[in-house]
Amino acid sequence: MPENRPDSAEAKRAAQARLVAIVLAGTMFLWLGAQWLGGRLGWDTRYVFLFDFAAIAAFVWAMVVTYQIWRGRQG
Repeated sequence: MPENRPDSAEAKRAAQARLVAIVLAGTMFLWLGAQWLGGRLGWDTRYVFLFDFAAIAAFVWAMVVTYQIWRGRQG
């Protein structure tokens, strides 16, 4: 009986998708925590913006990798 094993390209895409999910969830959790902590401790606005820009960078990275996964499935 043959096994239904994904090929190596499909396994790579699945691993990338899991990584994107982890990065998105972790970024959201850390960003919300930094916003809350910054408000409680009265951090200067420039430090809060630093977390905002880091979150934006992570979201842009996730979008690029998601696009690459999508394009890889088209071919």
